[in-house]
Amino acid sequence: MRRIVTRVAVVLIGVLAAARVANAQGAEFSLGGGASVPLSNFGDVAKTGYHGLVGISFAPASFPLGFQFDGQYHRLKQDDNIGDRTNQIIMGTGNLIYKFKTSEDSKFRPYLIAGAGIYNFKLVSGNNVAGPGVGNTGNTATDFGLNAGAGFDIKARGIGFFAEGRFHDVFNDGPNTKFIPITVGIRLGGN
Repeated sequence: MRRIVTRVAVVLIGVLAAARVANAQGAEFSLGGGASVPLSNFGDVAKTGYHGLVGISFAPASFPLGFQFDGQYHRLKQDDNIGDRTNQIIMGTGNLIYKFKTSEDSKFRPYLIAGAGIYNFKLVSGNNVAGPGVGNTGNTATDFGLNAGAGFDIKARGIGFFAEGRFHDVFNDGPNTKFIPITVGIRLGGN
């Protein structure tokens, strides 16, 4: 647990330090987290879990389209009747963002987001964090998937707050894995 906290702190310090440079280039860093809700067949075997998100986006102020690249880490425990196992998902996505035009004075900015990514699934025993050879039950797969969702930003000076929900559909052997992360967080830099 101490390693995870240390890694999260290092990432947070790095994001904060890079925000000033990114602001000059129009880039925006995102840091967030929230609930991961399993759907369909995945919802039959997994409980609602949690996730963290780190991302960078490029969206010019004068143009409604932009790009966002993000990485997420998810943990969803298996249902009690299946055993003491946890689904670990590590993923990276590339997305298009459409920001709706609002008035110059508005601090509230809704957006749509959609893209594709690579998803690594690992079934781990108990609450172990599955590093190389640690807590891995041997069930692992890396697959391609698509995502789409909506959210909104609230800008307050140099810091923005955001909330979004995205539907993820991962193509794998058997039924597709479907889930919705509901994320809240902060954005640093940007326009």
